[in-house]
Amino acid sequence: MAEKLNLETLESWLWDSANIMRGHIDSSDFKNYIFGLLFLKRASDQFFEEAQIAAEQEGIPLEEAIEDEDFHRFYVPQVAWWANITKKSENIGQAIDQAFSAIEEHNSSLEGVMTTVHFGDSEKLPDTLLSRLLNHFNKHSLANADLENPDILGNAYEYLIREFADAGGKKGGEFYTPKEVVQLLVQLIKPEAGNSVYDPTCGSGGMLIESAKYIAAHGGMVGEFVDCTLKGQEKNLGTWAICKINMIVHNFKDSDIRKGDTLGSPKHIINGELETFDRVIANPPFSLKEWWEAAESDLKTDAKGKTITPKYKVKVSDEYGRFKYGIPPRGYGDFAFLQHMVSVLKQNGKMGIVLPHGVLFRGGSEGKIREGLLKNDLIEAIIGLPEKLFYNTGIPASIIIINKSKPEHLKNRVIFIDASNEYKEGKNQNSLASEHIAKIVEAYDIWTKVQTPNTQETNGDGTSVPQKLENKNWTKVQTPDVGQNLGAEVLTSQNEKYIRLVDRKEIQENDYNLNIARYIDTSDEEVIVDINAVLGRISEIEAKEKEIDSKLGGFLRELGF
Repeated sequence: MAEKLNLETLESWLWDSANIMRGHIDSSDFKNYIFGLLFLKRASDQFFEEAQIAAEQEGIPLEEAIEDEDFHRFYVPQVAWWANITKKSENIGQAIDQAFSAIEEHNSSLEGVMTTVHFGDSEKLPDTLLSRLLNHFNKHSLANADLENPDILGNAYEYLIREFADAGGKKGGEFYTPKEVVQLLVQLIKPEAGNSVYDPTCGSGGMLIESAKYIAAHGGMVGEFVDCTLKGQEKNLGTWAICKINMIVHNFKDSDIRKGDTLGSPKHIINGELETFDRVIANPPFSLKEWWEAAESDLKTDAKGKTITPKYKVKVSDEYGRFKYGIPPRGYGDFAFLQHMVSVLKQNGKMGIVLPHGVLFRGGSEGKIREGLLKNDLIEAIIGLPEKLFYNTGIPASIIIINKSKPEHLKNRVIFIDASNEYKEGKNQNSLASEHIAKIVEAYDIWTKVQTPNTQETNGDGTSVPQKLENKNWTKVQTPDVGQNLGAEVLTSQNEKYIRLVDRKEIQENDYNLNIARYIDTSDEEVIVDINAVLGRISEIEAKEKEIDSKLGGFLRELGF
């Protein structure tokens, strides 16, 4: 019996396919071709495996099982059968393009996905190269029976996305958020079974998939399916196609991933209104310029050739009323994405967004937006991340947690966490280790889980007693202003250089500036010097020095010096 394909072999095999293409196309384009061929091979192998199983179980001829679409997850017409394509010796690129078109025609869920990349350019992809590439892909079967387990395809796909981002640098990293940051964000917002999860800038789908994995790991399975709904939108056509395939190889075929500009043309609409979700999660492009395309005007230059950025000729006007707290500046789209996410968040929902630090303190319209969010008590936590975590920028980022239904003890307060020193140093890029993620999540949970319904007790006045938590990094203290509201103890950090719960009044006194350094003092404590003690110690040293000199002089005299 042949040995089944494991993850290590699969990853190496797929990465070698990229090496075959080196020198022919730009490395940032590898992913489009490799992912297309990977899906074509997988679809064809699975198609014939499904037919074989159906023939055996139904007692029908194999040919009948092949033709019956009811037996197949995706129907693969003859022109797209892998065996037929590998027989080609010329015009191979055109044959692959025809295969993709035929698959789309027979599977409406794949419309526009396969044909985003074209193999028919013989100058870029000559038959000799494609023949070598197809022979390489022919080494292993991708049918379920030949895989160590079906999950390895999804894991290998994630590996390729990460490796292409590493190899492509900034260009490759435009659609990829490091997995550790994704895991941190998911663990902070904690999606639950039955939740709808939405990412308005979903890229290759990593945040949605990680959310589903989190739900599955916490008991959210119904049979072989995860009990959740995944929806997203992506502007870049090639990345949208990659996301669709990524969802398929992770067995989320029914996910709803749409293409288009989320800010200018949101696609998840119900009866003319924005659809709302239980969890909203995103890492939008940092400080996107010219983010409202409908209002853009031509740029002009001054006498010195310097670009002049004019104000919008057309007023930013959103039919869905998403920018209720203010219109972000033209050069910074960060709060446009955040306000969109707030607009599609259910009243009992929670969202997390990764944004550059500038959103915490920049003034002007962004300051007004922060003020509005704080006055409406939407911001639950601000978490400062280390620098050099992302592929497309070395600047440190921050996570903003929005909760429309904050627990009573957090109302009109914001949790600040300075996690800027929580990282594993790398040569070109830093990363979050599992212990860093755990420390950040634990610090956040200590505050948000002070009260939980399943462990609730009440005081004599009917207020809730907080959950009893034991942790060596934390201590229970009486906080007067909070105690007045709850009549109970709350938890606070022993080290306010890492985490603080800050009252909105203090933030208001800082003109609604959310710069973490204003609330968490990270400077080293000054060492208090006792001058008298130091002088006394110096006197002791001088006395001992004289004693040593005297003894040394005696020894030298005895020796005749």
